[in-house]
Amino acid sequence: MAEEKEKLVPKLRRKYPWFDHVMRANEAFGERYGNHYAAAITYFSVLSLFPLLMVGFSVAGFVLAGNEAALNELRDGIIRSAPSGLGDLLSTVVDSALKSRGATGILGLVLALYSGIGWMSNLRDALTAQWGQQKKSQSMIKTTLKDLVALAGLGLALVVSFGLTAVGGGVGKWLLKQVGLDGQGWALFLLTVATVVLSLLANMLVFLWVLSRLPREKVSARSAVKGAIIAAIGFEVLKQVATVYLTSVTSSPSGVLFGPIIGLLVFANLVSRFLLFVTAWTATARENMITVVQPPPPAVIRPLVQVRRGPGAGSVAGAFGAGAVLAWLGRRRS
Repeated sequence: MAEEKEKLVPKLRRKYPWFDHVMRANEAFGERYGNHYAAAITYFSVLSLFPLLMVGFSVAGFVLAGNEAALNELRDGIIRSAPSGLGDLLSTVVDSALKSRGATGILGLVLALYSGIGWMSNLRDALTAQWGQQKKSQSMIKTTLKDLVALAGLGLALVVSFGLTAVGGGVGKWLLKQVGLDGQGWALFLLTVATVVLSLLANMLVFLWVLSRLPREKVSARSAVKGAIIAAIGFEVLKQVATVYLTSVTSSPSGVLFGPIIGLLVFANLVSRFLLFVTAWTATARENMITVVQPPPPAVIRPLVQVRRGPGAGSVAGAFGAGAVLAWLGRRRS
């Protein structure tokens, strides 16, 4: 049975290019320690969640001071981006961050920077490995500054993503109300479709930036478009799976207490593994694979020296001929 399976897999890989691509991605994911990197990303994701939200909403609170509607839209966009089972947990974290935005202080900023840079460093190293790139040795200060800039860039990309989601949700309903179509079923249906499309587009833009800009050696965005589309769709699927899982976990009394934390860990790990596998899939596409031509082996020059003892046949013949000529000349003179 095992031999038949071994024969079946190569046959399927030759017959179906997409299956061969998936197998190449799976092999690269394992060889480049995808599971280990996913575990590190999960740890730092949970560790840095509250400090990053605290600092992020502190900044947003000062920038959007007096605009509670915009803050609420940003808050709702973050909560909608997670599975519904984690809504209460994230809502508590976000509300706490909003209340303490004026008292974040230096300590909160330092904690957020420490955990956020640790998370970004592990994420960048993981993406770099899945792209098959070699990590270059750089000074700690230079690496930390680059990770800090990447963290700020990712935060900006997420703000844009949440903004697009808010446009499809609250802003869309407000526009329907202004034109008197808020009670029409077809208008609400079109708004729902537009919201889903905008959400997928927002996710795709974020994943495109993550796949192409976060590796240590940046790659072209064009080579990561397919991976970003798959990642955006897969992320929505994972959200639904996590929702079902959290519903089953939180049905028991102990699950009500520990379910959200366990769910956050499981969801972060699933997203991390999925993101790294999609990166490996993108990197192992035919157009992105780098063919390394091995140089020929070094040439070995071995001079051949032949040592002959005594005169050779040519020397004997030459000497005999010279002697004959000299004897003939001597006879003529005499």
